[in-house]
Amino acid sequence: VFLILFMRQKTIQEIEEIYDLELDRILKKIKNEKAEKVLLQFPEGLKPYAQVISDFVEENTNCSCFIWIGSCFGGCDVPLDVERLGIDLIVQFGHSNWDYTNKNVKIV
Repeated sequence: VFLILFMRQKTIQEIEEIYDLELDRILKKIKNEKAEKVLLQFPEGLKPYAQVISDFVEENTNCSCFIWIGSCFGGCDVPLDVERLGIDLIVQFGHSNWDYTNKNVKIV
């Protein structure tokens, strides 16, 4: 946590030079689904950039983003009870596709 607090904040462009975030695909999916509440789930290596990515997504869509701060061990690690929170879409960064069967919450 100490390291994260004192890291220089990167811009979205600097982050995308390091990671292929597929932001165009994510923004398109959010708009196509008309998602209003989007949960962003990151692996540990991307968590220091979560707020910058969240801000970018919110600025380019009409959604509110929520950052999952719990663990994320892969595409099958879907947070429980997100449907109760009114989450319309989960965006998992850095993982393979996973065929999640909940019809009320979609995953990118």
